[in-house]
Amino acid sequence: MLGDKWLCERIGVCCAIIPNVKVHKTSLHPRYKWLEVPFSSFLYHTWLIERGSLTARLQKRYRDFSVQSLVVRYAKPSQEELDILYLRSGDIALNREVVLYGGGKPVVFAHSVLPLRSLRGDWRGLGRLGNKPLGATLFANPKVKRTPLSYKKLTANHALYRQAVKHLHHKPIYLWARRSVFSLNCAKIMVTEVFLPYITP
Repeated sequence: MLGDKWLCERIGVCCAIIPNVKVHKTSLHPRYKWLEVPFSSFLYHTWLIERGSLTARLQKRYRDFSVQSLVVRYAKPSQEELDILYLRSGDIALNREVVLYGGGKPVVFAHSVLPLRSLRGDWRGLGRLGNKPLGATLFANPKVKRTPLSYKKLTANHALYRQAVKHLHHKPIYLWARRSVFSLNCAKIMVTEVFLPYITP
């Protein structure tokens, strides 16, 4: 316990409480250009700033809510993901990509990065969720902490945009996305959610 606290202090983590999930702050390199506030996000705004479980809100909004697992594979994270998760260049993580459906249409594309060293203890089963939502597991544990949300308009030059639009008939100029890092005893995973045009307020 003391070792975990020392490690968190070494990487500059400061904990605070928000509804449902504890939040801690950490600084990200400015070149990543993710925003603290989703300016001019219009109909996506209330979804983007949702601090509780996105899964729970989608289940409330759509009676036929479902999850389709697309990709579960071990791979080297991008340099940006390595930096955010404090991983070394040779580290491997489990990449999980799913589409969340509501009203019979894809409404959210989600990309999660789960470092191997994080898939232990309470999180040892996260790599075997199948079509179960990751968010439901994360928000069920009150010990899980979460960084503040950050936001970005993804365009065609971003890998996540290209993955997300595969599930759309018409490709918009951009897609709004948000991301945050969840931690439990200093094990960390990053979740990025891309909101698709079919989502309704």
